Amino acid sequence: MTPFLDRKLNRRFETYDSDQDGYIERSDFELAAARTTAAFGVGDDDRRARRFREHLLGVWDHLSAVTDTNDDGRISVVEYKTAFAKGLLERPEAFDDVYVPYLDALMAVADHDGDGQLSADEYVRWTTAWISLPEADARAVHARLDHDGDGLIGAEDLLAAIRAFYFSEDQDGPGAWLLGALD
Repeated sequence: MTPFLDRKLNRRFETYDSDQDGYIERSDFELAAARTTAAFGVGDDDRRARRFREHLLGVWDHLSAVTDTNDDGRISVVEYKTAFAKGLLERPEAFDDVYVPYLDALMAVADHDGDGQLSADEYVRWTTAWISLPEADARAVHARLDHDGDGLIGAEDLLAAIRAFYFSEDQDGPGAWLLGALD
């Protein structure tokens, strides 16, 4: 594992750990789902909220199945990094199998006008609710993802940036700043 990927994984672990107890657990994903749908005024009984929660918990199920080596129902930072070192994400296509449905469900919640794009405000609400990204960082990320300067980013832009986070060593690319500053 490269030092750059190690820093990115530390940051991602922190963002997954919604309650900041030092472990990633199903409850972190449940909390993130509830905070995200609430941020957009989507009630728990809404089809979009149920679908988002289902896909987010699917991300948890996949992540825990390959990382929770001691079967204690939670993932330590060591388990998380060890799984990546052993090739958790060997190729981007396998990654897409989990993230594409999740991003589709996210867009159904966060994209109010249904145009397949997120405004800066929608992006800020999503990333603040889900990963506690500070507003200034979220706006800066949105601006960098908005390649054509129209104030909007789509699911493909998000997917490309998330892929770069895990698969690129470009320290100036979207993987370097997708989740805010790296320690």
